[in-house]
Amino acid sequence: MQLPKRFLDRMKSLLGDEFEDFIHSYDRSKHQGLRVNTLKISVEEFLRISPFKLKPIPWTKDGFYYEEGERPAKHPYYHSGLYYIQEPSAMAPASVLDVLPGDKVLDLCAAPGGKTIQLAAKLSEEGIIVTNDINLQRVKALIKNIELFGIKNAIVTNETPEKLKKYFSSYFDKILIDAPCSGEGMFRKDEKMIKSWERQGIEPYVAMQRAIMDCVDGMLKEDGELLYSTCTFSPEENEGIIEEFTAKHRDYMILPIPKALGFDEGRPQWIAGKEALKDNARLWPHKIDGEGHFLAWLKKECDVPMEIHVGHPAEMKAPKVFSNFMEENLNIQIEGSFEIHNEQLYLLPEGLPPLKGLKILRSGWLLGTIKKDRFEPSQAMAMALSYRDSKRVVNFHGKDPMIIKYLKGETLDIEGAKGWTLVCVDHFPVGWAKQTGTMLKNYYPPAWRWID
Repeated sequence: MQLPKRFLDRMKSLLGDEFEDFIHSYDRSKHQGLRVNTLKISVEEFLRISPFKLKPIPWTKDGFYYEEGERPAKHPYYHSGLYYIQEPSAMAPASVLDVLPGDKVLDLCAAPGGKTIQLAAKLSEEGIIVTNDINLQRVKALIKNIELFGIKNAIVTNETPEKLKKYFSSYFDKILIDAPCSGEGMFRKDEKMIKSWERQGIEPYVAMQRAIMDCVDGMLKEDGELLYSTCTFSPEENEGIIEEFTAKHRDYMILPIPKALGFDEGRPQWIAGKEALKDNARLWPHKIDGEGHFLAWLKKECDVPMEIHVGHPAEMKAPKVFSNFMEENLNIQIEGSFEIHNEQLYLLPEGLPPLKGLKILRSGWLLGTIKKDRFEPSQAMAMALSYRDSKRVVNFHGKDPMIIKYLKGETLDIEGAKGWTLVCVDHFPVGWAKQTGTMLKNYYPPAWRWID
């Protein structure tokens, strides 16, 4: 890998005596991580059944390094949403932000969804997470991950921050901004980022980051918390953004991020900034086992009266065709506020403001599709159920070749009672099938299928 001379000269100027350690970190092997999805399984239970050799990641209780050569994306447990594969440094922002069950949370630049999944796990199915990305193609990956990991209380939007600000005035308790950046911490992971850096530099990203931060201010409640992060080293995109934002918005205070995890302090001296910027955190590849990150944790403290959001009233009760489906196929009753959009039935999270006019791609838990007088359950529904919730279950061991056949979309020669059947691996759902006599018809989504 050939790093740009301009980048090397800049880092040498900034780091001084640390530069040699920094540059030698690029010669080390990459660090691979996975994060346990605690919406589906406890960390302790996952460690008991895990086929991988794992080592804890210090800054998150549910994150682990796995060994080079292992392929966790090629295990049925991945397809049951038990873990998310993520660069270890990228687990830090959502780990630091103090999300609690019942919070209203915004993940503003969310795709492909790793941080959304982590935040949703902290919510424990209570509260709301609005997860947004301006890039429609990236939102598709975000939606798949939300469905795969069984998240019921997410609103997925494809909007600008300016548009969201009009709908969510003083609404959120917690906001995460993993901002678009020049990606200097991604050079080793994706060498295309080097060409992008050489072509664009940092200036376009600084302008974007300023605009995003200004929009976010209007969406955060009094006493709310904001976590700003990037995967770049440039001080203009990190301490510089926080210095400007807190000077402009004096109702924000910088919260200290613990430095006992291999985290380094912020570097205010690089921008002639205030001493409080040391409370930010820098994750350096020569000081941790990860590619690097920047974190700033802020709290909004002001006396502006809060707007009260009571949410819009219930749209409708469960349609009869869905009630019939539950009676015939489930051991539970799914209750709440329902909405039908383009024949798709959703269960809405409680406490939403009116959202008409926003580009919404998912509004809560997608339960399935209503086709005239019948209901067809969705993959998203399957992935958010427990095996105990379904009246008919086919369960395979993780090493059974039949589970791979199912994940490839094949019909299975299995006898059983007719009807919708939840297919599981070691009692964790992976999707639907429909029993018809001696055949189990496969309903696993084509776009999700296992490829050798």
